[in-house]
Amino acid sequence: MSTITMTIEGMTCGHCVGAVTRALTAIDGVRVDQVVIGSAVVTFDPAKVAPDVILKTVADEGYAATTAR
Repeated sequence: MSTITMTIEGMTCGHCVGAVTRALTAIDGVRVDQVVIGSAVVTFDPAKVAPDVILKTVADEGYAATTAR
């Protein structure tokens, strides 16, 4: 298992947090550790899903996501 921390732009409210949480939870091989306004931490199985897919899933919800440094 690997962990990715994302910075997410455009989140402003609880609805945003819920939308991102639901989208990430739906990805096979991903466990959502934390989603708050502006960031998310997930643990994932690299054999099932790539980090790019996780970032794209957040983008598909309408938010710009990058890996936090």
